[in-house]
Amino acid sequence: MSVSKTIVISCAGVGSRLGMGTTKALVKILDKPIIQWQLELLKDFKDIRIVVGFQAKQVIETVLKIRKDVTFIFNHNYTNTGTGASLSLGAQYSNGMVVSLDGDLLVHPEDLLKFLSINEECLGYCIPSTEEPVYVELDEFDNDKKVTSFSRKNGSFEWTGLLQLNHENVTATKGHVFEMVNNLLPIKGVFVRSIEIDTPSDYESAVKWVKENY
Repeated sequence: MSVSKTIVISCAGVGSRLGMGTTKALVKILDKPIIQWQLELLKDFKDIRIVVGFQAKQVIETVLKIRKDVTFIFNHNYTNTGTGASLSLGAQYSNGMVVSLDGDLLVHPEDLLKFLSINEECLGYCIPSTEEPVYVELDEFDNDKKVTSFSRKNGSFEWTGLLQLNHENVTATKGHVFEMVNNLLPIKGVFVRSIEIDTPSDYESAVKWVKENY
């Protein structure tokens, strides 16, 4: 059975750790902004919502050059809130499943489409690669991998930020998305090849990664 899906891309943050003076969705990898890489992979999905804040005008102008059937939502309090706030704003009045995608995340095309084909709540995890990861603990339940906890200290795998929830479980928050998900664990874990861009060293890795995977 087909399940309605709303894709929420959170692009409100300043991206101060990257030090490029631009929101990370606009950072160019091989002459193409991250948001364009994402939208090209999401071309078959109709309900795309982009949450903007810092450099909202530039993000909107960039996106509208790629596709015009996108809904923009403003997180006016982006300097004082986390990605959970942007997700809850973007998910308002949605139906079915809500997919959360951070504006600084690139997922391997095959793995993103595989993730989006799943019609149950799940989150994407990967081999740890960022400087400040949110680790996930995995356990087997009926031959299915489930995420049972998050940690800032240690773990074998890292949460990518990629998430799919029933719209009813996307609750209002000012914090981070993983804090919203804590009360919903255990949740299906899906391994994805991905790279997140938080720091200058992440950026250099991302350029190399895109050359090899896209």
